Amino acid sequence: ADICFTSSTVPKMIVDISTQSRVISYGGCLTQMSLFILFACMDNTLLTVMAYDRFVAICYPLHYAVIMSPCICVFLLLLSVFLGLLNSLVHYLTTLQVTCFKDVEIASFFCDPSQLLDRSCSDTLIKNIVPYVLGTLFGFFPMSGIIFSYYKIVSALLKIPSSGGRYKAFSTCGSHLSVVCLFYGTGLGTYLGSLASYSPRKGMVASLMYTVV
Repeated sequence: ADICFTSSTVPKMIVDISTQSRVISYGGCLTQMSLFILFACMDNTLLTVMAYDRFVAICYPLHYAVIMSPCICVFLLLLSVFLGLLNSLVHYLTTLQVTCFKDVEIASFFCDPSQLLDRSCSDTLIKNIVPYVLGTLFGFFPMSGIIFSYYKIVSALLKIPSSGGRYKAFSTCGSHLSVVCLFYGTGLGTYLGSLASYSPRKGMVASLMYTVV
């Protein structure tokens, strides 16, 4: 998912740099946006699943093999793919409603869904409500699941008497937690930054962090 997520934007960016061209076709833009959303949502869901996995491993270690059985893991994987496809399809169909989409310039190195909707001339209600609804469903709820999982993990770790035991248990979460902070931190900085302090340059740097780095 990470490789595909990065590959949805980086190859086109490299071609643009080498050819000094900043143009993308309408069809290419829709394709890039759809793939970007698909794998971004999969990343989102998989990070939540991984947080749940750590929660079960630390809080219910004796039941881990039963709760996280191979069947459950396959189900969670398929669920993340389905949610990614659903999110991508809704964005795709919404963007198709935009009829005056010609010679549009966006301050990003890829077809950012939020910027595309911002520059549309369609119904204001659609372009305002759709990002918030999808952001809540596919962004807020997964992030809430991660926060809740780590809240329970920290609560369980505080009950371990030895500091060595706490460190050993929490060290298994280190890499996941760092990715979560980088992914959500830069993502939230991009999409939830106040309009007063937002600048295109800062937005592109933040986008580069969570899409590539």
